[in-house]
Amino acid sequence: MNEQRWRTLMHHLGANLSLDTYRQLVRSYTEPHRYYHTIDHINACLHHFDGVKPLTQTPVALEIALWFHDAVYQTQSHQNEQDSAAWAVHFLQQAGVAQDQCHQVHHLIMATADHVLHDDLDTALMVDIDLAILGQDAQAFANFETHIRQEYAWIPVAEYCQRRSEILETFLQRSHVYQTAYFQERYDDVARSNLQTAISRLQARILPDIEDNG
Repeated sequence: MNEQRWRTLMHHLGANLSLDTYRQLVRSYTEPHRYYHTIDHINACLHHFDGVKPLTQTPVALEIALWFHDAVYQTQSHQNEQDSAAWAVHFLQQAGVAQDQCHQVHHLIMATADHVLHDDLDTALMVDIDLAILGQDAQAFANFETHIRQEYAWIPVAEYCQRRSEILETFLQRSHVYQTAYFQERYDDVARSNLQTAISRLQARILPDIEDNG
């Protein structure tokens, strides 16, 4: 999420440069209640985007959607994606971006709300990029699970374990964790192993100690 990358993206969008919005995004992703949904997450998403950029149909829309997709993040809200998408569209409209691109960015951000399967390649890539952490090495995945628990520390342990295991199980029930061949070939097997390990720990109510991390 460096400023030069933002400037380059604005140029490719044909948008008016807004460093105020860039700074607002940086502030959002450094809010103190965030542990996983931070600048590091966006940087990781942008790294994966760079790897699949030649495959994309609308790379500029996909990249700006990644910048904004967790811009609003409150763990007790059920409309974070909706609010993030609304912010993105408002910014793009004010910057003079064409309406069809605004609609596309809104659609891409909303796809991260439920991570369901999509036939459209760019939407499938958006979801796979957001879920790329599931297929990373065991330590990175363990850190991810710890950080998610920190963000939801207000939920009692038993309830959290049940709800979290149910969420992770939905990905295991798919024929592939990821939707695109690029991510399936690189991360699917590791993701399945990570998910199985996490679900087993959740069912045994083995959670990281977060008492000193709040």
